[in-house]
Amino acid sequence: MGTKILVKEDMRNQEFDSPERRAVVELLGQRAEVEWYAGELTADDGEGAIAVIASAGLIHPEFYDSAQNLRIIARYGVGFEKVNIDIATERGVLVTVAAEHVTTVAEYTIAQWMSTLKRLHTLNLNSHSGDFRIIRNYEARGSTLGLYGFGRIGQHVARMARPLLGEVGRLLVYDIRPDIATLAAAYGAEAVEDPETLFRESDTVSLHVAGGDTIVDYERLCLMKPHATLLNPSRANLVDDEAALRALDEGRLFYYVLDDPVQGPREIFKDHPRAICTNHSAGITVQSVNRLDGYCVNQVIDALEGREPENVLNTEVLEHPRVKEFLRSPSPSGS
Repeated sequence: MGTKILVKEDMRNQEFDSPERRAVVELLGQRAEVEWYAGELTADDGEGAIAVIASAGLIHPEFYDSAQNLRIIARYGVGFEKVNIDIATERGVLVTVAAEHVTTVAEYTIAQWMSTLKRLHTLNLNSHSGDFRIIRNYEARGSTLGLYGFGRIGQHVARMARPLLGEVGRLLVYDIRPDIATLAAAYGAEAVEDPETLFRESDTVSLHVAGGDTIVDYERLCLMKPHATLLNPSRANLVDDEAALRALDEGRLFYYVLDDPVQGPREIFKDHPRAICTNHSAGITVQSVNRLDGYCVNQVIDALEGREPENVLNTEVLEHPRVKEFLRSPSPSGS
């Protein structure tokens, strides 16, 4: 069997078809057969695989067992929880990420922040149902925006939000990094000592945290102001779904915005007038897709041609004997 490069199925989504996308896929095809996949990667998918442009789906340990010539898992984005990175490192496989969506997610956050302050979702629903009343809504200027997590995306949101808040508005941040007070001050923000302060004092709280742990429970939601909004452009499991639904129904907060479709665990929000759900679209635009395509393809090509790709996540793998060997020489096509 010849070599193949596994590419996540939605990289051929017709909604985002473009000459640029077709060109980078062609570059992959010049190096090995391109095989599209959806869902999880198992032992059945591994034979002949030399590279993967990976979705957020699970990569099973057995996949690594069968993919004996695999060099790189290039994650299309930054989440890596389902890559099984420890096994990849053990087997001498590079894992890379592509943070080409930072601006896109920050813009999504700002758009949802402004939209929820202005109550646009509710006004639209009301108007379509025959309710033409004017309802209470708010300005960004003079309000308080709280950012839970202050990495690259949080910082970009802060940079965009600060002018909109005006001199009297407050920008609060919570992060466990030791330099958070100094870093926050550089963005015109105030660091708070605990999440409770953030939830209690903010008119909008936006989550910018990696990982799979639930960090927002019913008790924290109860600290929010009744007119406040919780934005979650990161990962849905950061918030306890049942707690969020209960808090919405009890009027503990006004909106919960999450970038996750109304299916599976999130189906409990179906048709709720103050739960705003989007379909994993916070980081996806025409422009960001082109950047992500090109970045991931370049990472794969680098690995196959014996160069260290950018943004290697498991840097310790660079000392693996197998990696040291293949970074010296190109991968022979068809071997």
